[in-house]
Amino acid sequence: MGDKFAPYEPDQQLLFPPSLRDWLPEDHLCYFISDTVDQLDLSSIVSKYRSIGSGNVAYHPRLMLKLLIYGYCTGVFSSRKIARQMEENVAFRVLAAGQNPSHRSLCRFRQQHIAEFSNLFVQVVEIATASGLAKLGTIAIDGTKIKAAASKRKAMTYGRMKSEEKRLRKEIKALIKAAGDVDAVEDEQFGPDFRGDEMPEELRRRKSRLKVIRDAKKRLEDRKREEDAEKIEKEEERDEDTKKRGPKRKHPLGKPKDSDQENFTDPDSRIMKSGSGAFEQCYNAQTAVDGDSQIILAAGVTQCAADSNQLIPMLDAAMDNTGESPGRVLADAGYKSEDNFTNLESRKVDAYVSVGREGKGAKPISPNKPATRQMQRKMQTNRGRKCYADRKHIVEPPFGWIKRCLGFRSFSLRGREKVAGEWALICLALNLKRMNQKLTWSGT
Repeated sequence: MGDKFAPYEPDQQLLFPPSLRDWLPEDHLCYFISDTVDQLDLSSIVSKYRSIGSGNVAYHPRLMLKLLIYGYCTGVFSSRKIARQMEENVAFRVLAAGQNPSHRSLCRFRQQHIAEFSNLFVQVVEIATASGLAKLGTIAIDGTKIKAAASKRKAMTYGRMKSEEKRLRKEIKALIKAAGDVDAVEDEQFGPDFRGDEMPEELRRRKSRLKVIRDAKKRLEDRKREEDAEKIEKEEERDEDTKKRGPKRKHPLGKPKDSDQENFTDPDSRIMKSGSGAFEQCYNAQTAVDGDSQIILAAGVTQCAADSNQLIPMLDAAMDNTGESPGRVLADAGYKSEDNFTNLESRKVDAYVSVGREGKGAKPISPNKPATRQMQRKMQTNRGRKCYADRKHIVEPPFGWIKRCLGFRSFSLRGREKVAGEWALICLALNLKRMNQKLTWSGT
């Protein structure tokens, strides 16, 4: 009778160095990512590196990009965790090809080239379109709230900023007076040459806090003026008689309300209502998804919680990225507006946008909104209801894959530009994962 178990010798050494590629199946995702990244145009990234000079040579951008993309594909977003994976994970070691970049190198690469990820995302969309994976028959547009790398507890309302500024001014004035009184006593006791002019710690702390609040207050005021610039211009164009007849404004244009907030950690983020119903410091991440392949054709980030202003920009982005016009466009009620519907009609786009919440009765539309009334009639037809029914299973799954499967629920970077780059990176990674699955299923 033979042995009960197969031989197991943990201390047995390999006679020859193994090839790591033999340890992964041929259709492994890391090979597809490696082959795709090798086809991308990285000239905009390469041009930022010095050609001559002293110092250590840099890791190749393709190596760093492959590690980052594969990390995002497998739910590993931290540069430290990616560096650890290169020690423990065969796929990461295959992509590293014997190199071992530190987490600082990975973090620095992502920070320095984050703006280029949007261009790389477009290149991947072009590859998907050219290969026939993205056919642009029907596209669905939607947005999702993703937490910023900032706490809502680090935000302050405009009203509290004013009261805090006033309070800190009084405290600083009192501390300066107290410090002056102490200096006079010490000069009399020790002589005028005694050095005691160091700023007290308490005074220094209050001054730095006052500066932070003043800066945030100014940003909030500048933002409000910018948001209301168009309304202010129209207000100035009105004649005096019209102004007198019109109702008085509850709040002047161009000035923040006491309830308006600004975040000290990430000023570009905004308080938004998340999918769970809680209010968090967030960004509104947008996607336009292909109906056949569920590949993301366009990705964007906005600071506004409402989606209505993003319908036309996302449609334009999808058309620019693919070079084609979609057969149908689907969107939920968050994108309804008379301007959007008028724009879609002028372009002759076959769009199906809900004008009311699902499951609720249709509300009467004002006669002053003919395009909205036309969309409502269109959505009440059998064809309209049937086409719109496809929206949910086209655009919702990618958000589920990103948040549930990959675990991407919060941005790692701060500032709108960097957040937009990271969103492009996660959408790029999801597209490559989806493309690999499609090609594997088709046997290509």
